[in-house]
Amino acid sequence: MNIFAWYKKIPLIYLNLAAFVTGCIAGLVIYQIGGACGSDALNNIVGVISPFGNILVYMLKMIVIPIIFFSIIHGTANLPLKTFGKMGIWVCVWYFCTSLYSVIFGTVMAFIFNPSLSRANELAGSLLSKVSEMQSAAASSGNAFLNMIYGLFANPFQALAKGDFLPVIVYAILFGLAIRSVADNAGDERTQNLMNSLIDTIEALQKATFKIIEWVMLYFPIGVFALTASSFAVYGISLFNSYLQVALCVISGIVLMLLLCYPLFVRIVCKENPYPILWKLREPILTAFVTRSSAATIPVSMRTVQEKLKVRKELAGFTISLGATVNMDGVCVHLPVFAVLAANMFGIDISFSQILLMVIGVVFASVGAGGVPGGSIFLLFMVLGCFNLTQSQTSTVIALALGINPLLDMFETACNVAGDNVGAYVVGKKMKMLDDK
Repeated sequence: MNIFAWYKKIPLIYLNLAAFVTGCIAGLVIYQIGGACGSDALNNIVGVISPFGNILVYMLKMIVIPIIFFSIIHGTANLPLKTFGKMGIWVCVWYFCTSLYSVIFGTVMAFIFNPSLSRANELAGSLLSKVSEMQSAAASSGNAFLNMIYGLFANPFQALAKGDFLPVIVYAILFGLAIRSVADNAGDERTQNLMNSLIDTIEALQKATFKIIEWVMLYFPIGVFALTASSFAVYGISLFNSYLQVALCVISGIVLMLLLCYPLFVRIVCKENPYPILWKLREPILTAFVTRSSAATIPVSMRTVQEKLKVRKELAGFTISLGATVNMDGVCVHLPVFAVLAANMFGIDISFSQILLMVIGVVFASVGAGGVPGGSIFLLFMVLGCFNLTQSQTSTVIALALGINPLLDMFETACNVAGDNVGAYVVGKKMKMLDDK
């Protein structure tokens, strides 16, 4: 049998898991060799292995801007503004608010757990002083905040070339909405056809971009092995401590979102017991957990909210489809944890303006996660970009993320899909678009 064909038949999650485990073992062996033979031997071995991991890092950087750009344009250009009117606004407001809440909640959880290689128990006693410091910083960060606002409207082509995420996201949203507006208000058939052709072209570009992602995914196990081995060769067994803290932080945050935050939202908005609703959503949530894909769960979600929650078909189709692209609450909980981990690992003091930039960036960039397995890993670059890490430091954090991402991705995708389904029910309740139960 052709080796490449055999390789492609193995599920990627198993390949990445095997690469991670063997990378850990290889890295620890190299770490011991370095201790016995000296730093020169260690540096030589790491110097041979690390380029294979850096190739993966550069591949991901290459593709992350196109993914976000085309996904956001395609999503906003397909918003049926005239048809759904107020309903569309309700859905978008719901997704924005829950995403904003999720990233703030994830940031708070990250500071409470404080994932790092040391000082894990010190932050809890200094949280009050940290809040005070943040308030003081907020009062003196007016210029930095204004510069950030100005930067949102930078030259889009310059932003694309430099890899500046926020201007790209803002322009993509405006461009997509402009396409939709022209299409909806076209006074002649030619203009209507032109806009539809443009939307089809953007969809084609998006699909071509996802095909590139499939090719990059084939290299993932090699990159995961190299990045993991390099990291463990340098840091040794102490990295396991970071994995434990990160996993506990992210999983605890997502479980609290599912069992406390979403039920609280339903209780406040709908004035009813939320837990029977969540129980009816168990099938799409479990499907998302197993498949690790919001997009793959769309048929199950639509059937569930229509049959069990009695949401009307037109609302279900719009809310679930849009949510698979733009509503990534699990991602919003997940990403701030790695930001705090990176800051702690490399001794970076996180300022209020950096936290604000990260919160805004994650909310908007989560739109580009794409509803595909592992989509959040592409957005981690934007989060790390808020802290001006070096290439070596970024590679180390990406190695940590890649190694544990398959586990965390299952939980965050379940959270994403739960948010889509709960959103469909809440908006249906507010808009009186629920059939009799």
